[in-house]
This record gives sequence, structure tokens and C-alpha cells, in this order.
Amino acid sequence: MSKFGELIDVEIPVLLDFFTEWSDESAAMHAVLRDVAAALGDKAKVIKIDVEKNKELAEALRIKGLPTLIIYKSGEMKWRQSGELDANTLIGLIQEYV
Repeated sequence: MSKFGELIDVEIPVLLDFFTEWSDESAAMHAVLRDVAAALGDKAKVIKIDVEKNKELAEALRIKGLPTLIIYKSGEMKWRQSGELDANTLIGLIQEYV
């Protein structure tokens, strides 16, 4: 969990995507997240977290639906939603915290 703290305790927004390999919705988000990361460059981080490999973290954050998207900035959760979103919506949300 200390590594998680290091990931989110940064000055730029961090978008976390909690997913599983077997979820069709999660798979659909992979291309969207690539577009988001490309559009934002070094203004934000996009990190994918496989809930199967990070069960403790997923439980601690009460991840139920997949994909679950969370934006952190300076270690503080700013926004959270379960379900798919398009790249433009996500880029707009993240830019509010840049």
C-alpha cells in the first residue's frame, strides 16, 4: 500500500483505471485510456490497476463495478465513477485538476 501512496501523492492529476482482463467493459476502456494519456502527455498520469493482482487495494477502495475510474491529486481523491466514459469526457475531467 505504501507504493500506492507514492503513486497518488504527486502534484499532477493521476487517473486510476481499476480493471480485470476478463471484463469486456474494462477491455473497451484500454483504447480510450491510451488516447487520454496521449492527449495529456506529462500534464497527468494514467495508471491501470488489475484488481485480480491488487485485491487488497481494490477492497480498501471498495471497488465494486468495473471499470472504476478515480482521479487523485496531491494524494486526495477528487473524482470517482464506475463504468465506461469516452476519451473527451475523461480529458475534460482531468483538465479541471491540471
